Amino acid sequence: MRSNTVVLVVEDEALVRLDIVSQLEDEGFVVVEADNADDAVRLLETNPAISILFTDIDMPGSMDGLKLSRAVRNRWPPVKIVVTSGHRKVEITDLPDGSVFHAKPYRHAEVIASFRELTALD
Repeated sequence: MRSNTVVLVVEDEALVRLDIVSQLEDEGFVVVEADNADDAVRLLETNPAISILFTDIDMPGSMDGLKLSRAVRNRWPPVKIVVTSGHRKVEITDLPDGSVFHAKPYRHAEVIASFRELTALD
């Protein structure tokens, strides 16, 4: 369906990452995975096809998902950003412009709907 849309999923909890990756692939998205922000940046540097970042906030490494989101907005402005967390209350002002937030546990249908809306803006 949307096989040309490449999504980078950044989630340190393996089972959570596996679940969302499976859901996205079932919807026709191409998925690249990272378990921390440092790996995510390396993937963004080497894969210009990535058009959506889906990141958790709380994870190990040199930056959390909010810092990663801001870095992505600065370095790769066309990349759409979807942020999630089960531990933090996030205000829209905490996110880069145009970003979307989903609290965990998120509903897969709502996440997929966000992805469709973001890709429809292109």
